[in-house]
Amino acid sequence: MSEASDDQTDEELERIREQKKERLQSDETADGSGGAATESPNEPVHVDGEGHFADVVGDGVVLVDFYADWCGPCKMLAPVVEDIAKTTDATVAKVDIDAHQGLAREYGVQGVPTVFLFVHGEATERLVGMQDEGTLRDLIEQHV
Repeated sequence: MSEASDDQTDEELERIREQKKERLQSDETADGSGGAATESPNEPVHVDGEGHFADVVGDGVVLVDFYADWCGPCKMLAPVVEDIAKTTDATVAKVDIDAHQGLAREYGVQGVPTVFLFVHGEATERLVGMQDEGTLRDLIEQHV
């Protein structure tokens, strides 16, 4: 991976964090709570390697979508995980199995889409195949 690509990914993550921070701050102002909130990006984070993956899943509740561009069910699941990223406190990550075969192998991904739920760095749930939005939301709600 080139330095330019790493810088671009860092900039993308920082932009996402800033957007989420602004949204959370406006929500706090609106409800008057002013309390600290756990930040999570409001759009899926595209994993760019094993180190980045470890950083993303290391804290909090993270829904990870292992997908492939050529996969029809993956394309159907994409808007579902995007909506979940926008509307829940969980972070949503996407891992392209063709670009990151080592991660797919490490987590035993043999079919796509495969969705994992990580809680504080540990894979607690694994679902294979197309999932409906309610199932994924219920799964997240059990852990947030």
